[in-house]
Amino acid sequence: MLTIGVDIGGTKVGAGVVDEDGVIVAQTLRRTPADRPDLVAETVADVVRELAAGREIEAVGVGAAGFVDETRSIVRFAPNLAWREEPLQKKISGLVGLPVVVENDANAMAWGETRFGAGRGQSHVVCVTLGTGIGGGLVFNGALFRGRWGMGAELGHMQVVPDGRPCGCGQRGCWEQYASGNALVIEARRIADAHPGCAGILLGLAGGKIEGEEVTEAARRGDQAALEAFASLADWLGQGMADLAAVLDPGCFIVGGGVSRAADLFLDRARETFAERLTGRGHRPLAEVRLAELGASAGVVGAADLARQR
Repeated sequence: MLTIGVDIGGTKVGAGVVDEDGVIVAQTLRRTPADRPDLVAETVADVVRELAAGREIEAVGVGAAGFVDETRSIVRFAPNLAWREEPLQKKISGLVGLPVVVENDANAMAWGETRFGAGRGQSHVVCVTLGTGIGGGLVFNGALFRGRWGMGAELGHMQVVPDGRPCGCGQRGCWEQYASGNALVIEARRIADAHPGCAGILLGLAGGKIEGEEVTEAARRGDQAALEAFASLADWLGQGMADLAAVLDPGCFIVGGGVSRAADLFLDRARETFAERLTGRGHRPLAEVRLAELGASAGVVGAADLARQR
């Protein structure tokens, strides 16, 4: 029994045919027409038609970065693609003639990791995806938690600093402004501006504009400013997980997303901060903090499996 999973990102649409064991048997990639959100459904339909050719496909699961309603059909709000009340399920289903389920992309990743990746065997999982911002997914008692209106687990928008840095959601001080890829770059730039003497490697690599790849490479070469930026990210990540554990009490945290490719530079410190700041530490089990296993495929695998279980 085959289903297709589609992961709509800000720059790329990735898709794959996935079997019942979570194995991708065929995949493809397209550029996201981010400047034309009205064309995204057609792009998704194109990749589905390509992958479905010559195969019996049961359904399609689509992961989208935004607030997806409780019926898993309408994207209420997606800042990166300018969607507002977008009937994505209806559009794609009408184009491909297959059942379609739309899911938040971080939810899809969390489900994929829980079913087939780092969360296998765990019944209570919190997935934290570190990318440009922070996405989140919750699996409790073996079921994906979406909230009453389908918009739960927006972990990146917990407000951790009153009147802090402005966020793309319209609020200020959100967690993703301190523990994401963007936050890493902001902190590295701040340190380099204030103390250029400790950022020689970073400034040399950046050539005038510091971005995430330069921060990672500089940190691996021992640049003090880059290492301090990663330390800040780690501490904010650990603090956020401690706060989430106080509310949710999971058995496992899974850390994924693009920033997790540099996990060797921050994840151990994040685990230490989490343990230090956990409420009731020493008198409760310490949830494991695991690195995601499925990489960029997690959203595709999770979306496909959710479509199978629709």
